[in-house]
Amino acid sequence: MYSLIVQDIITTLEDHLLEHWQLEDYAKKIGYSKFHLTRSFKKETGLTIGEYIRKRRLAMASLFLLHSDLSIMEISLECHFQSQEAFTRAFKELYNMPPGKYRNLMKSIMRTEEQEMTTTNEVKGWFLSGTNPAAYTMKADTEVFHTGTKSGYLGCTGAMDEGQFGTMMQSFSAKNWVGKRFKMSCFIKTKEAVKCGAWCRIDSKNGDLLQFDNMDNRAIHGTTDWNYYSIVLDVPEDSASIHFGLLLSGAGEAWIDGIKFEEVEKSVATTNMIGSVGDLPLEPVNLGFDDF
Repeated sequence: MYSLIVQDIITTLEDHLLEHWQLEDYAKKIGYSKFHLTRSFKKETGLTIGEYIRKRRLAMASLFLLHSDLSIMEISLECHFQSQEAFTRAFKELYNMPPGKYRNLMKSIMRTEEQEMTTTNEVKGWFLSGTNPAAYTMKADTEVFHTGTKSGYLGCTGAMDEGQFGTMMQSFSAKNWVGKRFKMSCFIKTKEAVKCGAWCRIDSKNGDLLQFDNMDNRAIHGTTDWNYYSIVLDVPEDSASIHFGLLLSGAGEAWIDGIKFEEVEKSVATTNMIGSVGDLPLEPVNLGFDDF
């Protein structure tokens, strides 16, 4: 638990996060010298006040990316970055992807939830994304696993606001899969999970969404033992990248193991959640609005 002075500092920073305040303004508002504020804050949080403001402004930027139509330039100015280039560099460093890619990818992962994100690289090849930078953790678990000696673990570490989520994920080239239909299969175990599932997305060279499934129509809830789950998607000719992972919405814990990608016959039904031409009628209907 932080001391009262550090709690006051954080409250004041949060209240004026997007204002053009200097350190002297915060010190005057709180009633301590800027030197005392700086020393106390750094000692207890490990961050300078400037570093805290920068990270929180990037978190605000992620919300703007997901919940507004503001351009990246407008968001960079709103969050007090000197240029779009400076904002993009800072965002990519913290979130492991540029803001445009983040906006495109994260909106599809949780289409009905509210979002903001963080990243880490504790497990080789994987990184963590989600809604609250401190709300989820990821690791290789040596005590709980389905086969072998380890599983991937994703868990909530703090209080959850409605709509927050975490995902452990990775991305790879679609080059070896173009023109094929694949099945991504895995085993998942959960503990008191509000909502959980595997997900997979296929993007074009321009970053456009081509195929997607996040198990939203068959999500896992509560506490479950190891069960087998699969996602089946086509890889169109213009595919460039494949992204996949484990999704945990809200509180709880989840483990994933035995992830496998394999080509399947076209007779195997896809689980793609994105509408295709085949879903549309061949001709327009009810043009005179006479049918009910």
